[in-house]
Amino acid sequence: MNLSSIMARQVAELQHTVSLSLMKTQMATQAAQAVVMLQDMKEASHPHKGTVIDQKG
Repeated sequence: MNLSSIMARQVAELQHTVSLSLMKTQMATQAAQAVVMLQDMKEASHPHKGTVIDQKG
């Protein structure tokens, strides 16, 4: 193996590692956002808000 192919392999491995790290970070962020969204949905809404629709015409 020559030096060029060794360096190319190391660069490819580094790119793969960085890609996996970014993917894990994005997954953690999405999971946190999903938890916040679910918690917001649990909050009780106003008992009368949105139940009556005014129709004119």
